Amino acid sequence: MTPSRDISRLIEIMAALRTPVTGCPWDLEQNFATIAPYTIEEAHEVVDAIDRGDLDDLREELGDLLLQVVFHAQMASEQNAFAFGDVVEAITRKMIRRHPHVFADKDGNLAASHVKEVWDRIKSEEKAERAARRPPEATPPHNSLLSGVKAGQPALTRAMELQRKASTVGFDWNDPRAVLQKIREEADEIEAALDRNDKQEIAEETGDLMFALVNLVRHVDADPEAALRATNAKFERRFAFIERALEAQGRTLEQASLAEMDALWNEAKGDEQNAPAAQSSNGARR
Repeated sequence: MTPSRDISRLIEIMAALRTPVTGCPWDLEQNFATIAPYTIEEAHEVVDAIDRGDLDDLREELGDLLLQVVFHAQMASEQNAFAFGDVVEAITRKMIRRHPHVFADKDGNLAASHVKEVWDRIKSEEKAERAARRPPEATPPHNSLLSGVKAGQPALTRAMELQRKASTVGFDWNDPRAVLQKIREEADEIEAALDRNDKQEIAEETGDLMFALVNLVRHVDADPEAALRATNAKFERRFAFIERALEAQGRTLEQASLAEMDALWNEAKGDEQNAPAAQSSNGARR
């Protein structure tokens, strides 16, 4: 089978991978639940390529993300639920409906300031229509204020959206310092759970701490995903400094003590903190 620019070839490849006996054993073992984490991972890798401005990598990562869509559609097709074409038809119908100012038969333009208003109204109508199609037993007994927060988002982002939604009715902290106090309380509760060696409670209290941290990030007008990505990059830089320093000494990570690695970490941290001051000084001389 040869590569192609035609989406039908990718669909054929996935169908072949999922064909019993002749297909790929790993692909045949998968289901929606086991593939879902890879779908999230590929979406994050698309974002990473965008952040790095690497368009070649972005092309590759978009292909990986598209494969996830084809994979899920193939498994649904095997269950006679829907096929890839149905996915395409559903999204094209949705985009046409949500952009009446672009695709309407009648003349007339919509001001940019009103586009989001129309989009939100049509989304609400679509949500109500989906709810009406559900069987009674599948309908939630209570229409919560938080019902509109998407469940499929990364946990940090969804925590941010849940908090933001609750804040619209005044359920919020008034001062970021109050959130900081809540963080200290959650840390104390983790310590108490550690003393009891209750793993389930430790995990629960750690989740509470993370939720409180997201709350603080929100109050200082930052984005939790972006903040954590920046910290991840900082960790990688400093750890790479440790590796390079040890390599220059003819040693490996395994041969170094924790105290030695910690000292190198602090050296890397100091270099980063001094770099902006040095750049500013050089700029002044220019």
